[in-house]
Amino acid sequence: MGITFINKFYKFSTKEYPETDKDFVVMSYNVRLFNLFKWQDKSDIPETILEFINDKNPDILCVQEYSNSGHVDLKVYPHRAIFMEGKQIKTGQAIFSKFPIIEEGKISFPNSNNNVVYADIKKGKDIIRVYNMQLQSIKISPDVNEISENIDVINKQKSQMLFIRISKAFKQQQQQAEILKESIKECKYPVIICGDMNNSAFSYVYRIIKGSLKDGFEEAGKGFGQTYRFKYYPARIDYIFADREMKVKKFETFPEFDNSDHYPIMAKLSLE
Repeated sequence: MGITFINKFYKFSTKEYPETDKDFVVMSYNVRLFNLFKWQDKSDIPETILEFINDKNPDILCVQEYSNSGHVDLKVYPHRAIFMEGKQIKTGQAIFSKFPIIEEGKISFPNSNNNVVYADIKKGKDIIRVYNMQLQSIKISPDVNEISENIDVINKQKSQMLFIRISKAFKQQQQQAEILKESIKECKYPVIICGDMNNSAFSYVYRIIKGSLKDGFEEAGKGFGQTYRFKYYPARIDYIFADREMKVKKFETFPEFDNSDHYPIMAKLSLE
């Protein structure tokens, strides 16, 4: 019954494309504040992430849960649009680009710490708009401590609290997706959307944001496309969507790069 949805979950193969001068590479990564609060028992995560980015060398880098606290020197990117909020700990979304940014903006969501930053980027004679989003989190930890291995022992109160939390988050996500969609409708340039949706490719929120855009993983990915360190199945909640005018030549995920609760994703795109 679900065979028509298999491409959203698993890709068996991908096509090879020759390189052209229209190609450019986009990376998206939720860095989880560069391990500011020591969620992982590693002392060198900011340096490791910087080394990874420099090695992959994307032309455009979208970072979610960005923080200056990591002191990550992304000096190879002369152009940047950063939107951070917070009183004691400032965090937010950032776009780093090797191409000039001619305009930038932000979208704040009501009653939420989540937001979107966007940048109009000039590549040669072309201008593209890149959105970097993070939608409302469901706030379930990667190992899902709320879920017992023995489902029978979950008490009623705990399960009701979990249901209420998820329901509230999904409603906020829908509102945020609709706000983002309105901005996209008003944009006169080809669009790329990167970021952490905090929801699956089977969700209503996914369908709102994707619209007629191309899902990078569906176009050129391989395997499960896992982007989140989730205990029970290979979750894909981070995306790169490309305008219909673009070709997705390659899409990569890096589940072996374990330096956040998310994994980096990267796409080679080409302006048709």
